[in-house]
Amino acid sequence: ECACRAADAAAKITLAHFRKAGVVENKADAVGGFDPVTKADRDAEAAMRAIIEQACPDHTIRGEEQAERTGSSDFVWHIDPIDGTRSFIVGVPLWGTLIGLEYQEKPILGVLDQPHIGERFVGSPDGATLIGRAGRIKLAASGCTRLDEARLGTTSPLLFAPGEEHQAYQRIESATRLARYGGDCYFYAMLAAGHLDLVVEAGLNPYDIVALIPIIEAAGGTITCWDGSSAHRGGRVVAAATSQLHAEVLAALSGG
Repeated sequence: ECACRAADAAAKITLAHFRKAGVVENKADAVGGFDPVTKADRDAEAAMRAIIEQACPDHTIRGEEQAERTGSSDFVWHIDPIDGTRSFIVGVPLWGTLIGLEYQEKPILGVLDQPHIGERFVGSPDGATLIGRAGRIKLAASGCTRLDEARLGTTSPLLFAPGEEHQAYQRIESATRLARYGGDCYFYAMLAAGHLDLVVEAGLNPYDIVALIPIIEAAGGTITCWDGSSAHRGGRVVAAATSQLHAEVLAALSGG
């Protein structure tokens, strides 16, 4: 309930700014880099934090736009008001609000909210559900077990570091049935819904992925880092519809 109320609060702010003219700041440190942030990002995160702080005063909160608020319990929230700010600023509704909850470093609850489309994806020990205009729909990943039959999504091949990392990704893409770009967090939702079979990414932060792990796992998928370790700290991530497909992808990424 707390996570959904936080998503509702963020939606009011993000929708008020989406496809409207506004200032886009660049918070990238590197010369020539571009890491956009908007007033919607900052205001939505502030609204989400206020709701979580009131409901769960002893919980830690970590987000993209503000400093960590340290709590005394083993619960940690990871929030990203607009995952996919580049999509947001060009009017493409593939961005989403991410709200994830960990207990003792294990993701236990995830919400991905896309308010413009009217879709909310929720993952918990009770299962994975899409809440939308058609009501509540149980999510289930596809049964794809082979890389040569897989439908792949990634935000951009340009986000993989030149050299071995990019070459490893290219081995995967060249072996799949088709590849699509630009989905940000929404591609993970499509994997949970059975429309994609595989997502491969790199350079993720915890607030980019913690909310998505319970959704993928509750839908029957498998998600880890490229080396098979837990994905909850971000980095290079593979999400697959089945454990068989996941194992084949990990082997291919390592050069096997």
